[in-house]
This record gives sequence, C-alpha cells and structure tokens, in this order.
Amino acid sequence: MTLDQITAFLWVARLGGFRRAADQLNLTQPAISTRIAKLEAELATPLFDRDGSGLSLTRQGTLLLSYAKQMLFVQDEIRRRVADTAELTGLFRIGASETIAQSWLPDFLKAFSAVYPQINIDLTVDISTDLRQALLSRQLDLAFLMGPVSEFTVENVALPPFDLYWYCAAGSEPVDLRTTPIISFSAKTRPYRELMNLLSIHVGPSVRVFTSTSLSASLQIIAAGSAVGPFPRALAGKLIADGRITEFDPGLSASPLAFTASYLGEPRNFLAEEGAAIALKTAQDWQQSN
Repeated sequence: MTLDQITAFLWVARLGGFRRAADQLNLTQPAISTRIAKLEAELATPLFDRDGSGLSLTRQGTLLLSYAKQMLFVQDEIRRRVADTAELTGLFRIGASETIAQSWLPDFLKAFSAVYPQINIDLTVDISTDLRQALLSRQLDLAFLMGPVSEFTVENVALPPFDLYWYCAAGSEPVDLRTTPIISFSAKTRPYRELMNLLSIHVGPSVRVFTSTSLSASLQIIAAGSAVGPFPRALAGKLIADGRITEFDPGLSASPLAFTASYLGEPRNFLAEEGAAIALKTAQDWQQSN
C-alpha cells in the first residue's frame, strides 16, 4: 500500500469518478484505475460499487476513507512543519479579482515565491462569480474574491476591505447623477447590485448605468468624461496624480468591497492554508503603506 494509491482512492471517493480524479492529480485515467486496482488487490476487498449510476463506496471503502483522510493529514503536516519549503515542487492555481490583481497581488506573489521558490503558479484574473465557480469545481486551489463563499466545504479568510470613492473627470464638477452616465462593476457582481439599489432609491429609475468587467477600462472611461462611478482609491491613484480624474461627493456612500482568501477545506491543502495566511499579511501591509 502506497501513499499514491491512498491519494488516488481519496480523490476518486471525493469526486465520484476516475476521470475527475485523474484530472485533479494530473494523471491519466488508466493510471488512477491501476492504483485503485492494486489497492483493492492488496486489501483483498472491493472499495467501490460500480454500477450504471456511477461509483459509490462499499462498507470497507467507507472505513478506508476515514483512515485515508488521517494519513494525508499527517503527510501534509510533515510537509508543512518538517520539509524544506524551498525544495517543494508542484503547481498552485490561484484566482484573483481585478481589484486584487491591481493592488497587492504582485506583492503576494513575491512573498509566496520567497517561501516556495520551486512551486509553479497558474494565475487567473476574473470576476468573483466565475472565481467562486472555479474554486467549487476544484479548478483553483486558492481564490481572492468578493466573499465569503457560503459553502460548508470552503474556508474563508477575511481580507482588508477596499473603500469606494466617487470619481469624475477632472474639471467636470458639479455632477448630476440624473443626467450623467454611471459606470460600475460587471452586472454579475454584488457591488453592481448594491449600487443599483442605492441609485434607484436616491436618484430614480431613469439613471443611466454602464457596466464593465475591467476596472482599469472603467477608470479610463471616467477620465475621458464619459461617465462617473465609485471605485477603490488605490486603483485610481495614478489617474489622480496625473490630474485626469478627481473625487467628488454625490451624497451616496457605496459599501466597501469585502474580500476573502477562500479555499476548499477538504481534502486539506496546506499550500492553500499557507497562501491564505501570506495573502492576509500582504494585504494588511499593502493597505498600511497606501
């Protein structure tokens, strides 16, 4: 019995299929099947019931699953506490919203790489709704998104929020929100929904709203005088310094952007745990210096 066999068994049990486990472990399906077959042969008992409706654990498979979790937990603890982090290798998949990507993400990658210099990183920048789905489907190991993710399988580490400030093109004040287009986050995000509720209450139903998945493009649109909108001050700094946009107060206060470092809690992923801790410290240090 080997750890590779136990790991294959755990992922087949967790994901409910050999192909999904193979994708998760970056192996071929025959390789996973071989490991399970050898494990069942050594234990002299079937671990899965295979029928037309899919895979399910046998009674012995259910018993093994509890031991498998304990074995891999110990393995992760050894890697975390004993192994030289500079020698660890592998692929770590990170997802980040654009707000994070344009603020403290570069500092995070530098800090993470200093601890794990041989870990390869696959980075995805997307809107939070898509990052959430990618995390739950196990396409990401760690996601920096507008959270928390309300799933019992997900661990959420609260990150420092971003306050929102209203911006318009320099020299364009005063601004009348009843006649000036407002640009916001993607229509599939919580900030957009909250902004629409705020505008409908205080401005009226006829307000004109643009949406964009790109915060940098949105700020350029504001600088061109085509719209106004609420965005994090940290992302607007260069345009403010260049004299292209300015803050103004429309009498409406948008809620801060709340972010989390989210990862699946089971099976345990110590890199995700460590990554979330590094992200929290990085975000705190970045906000203190900006």
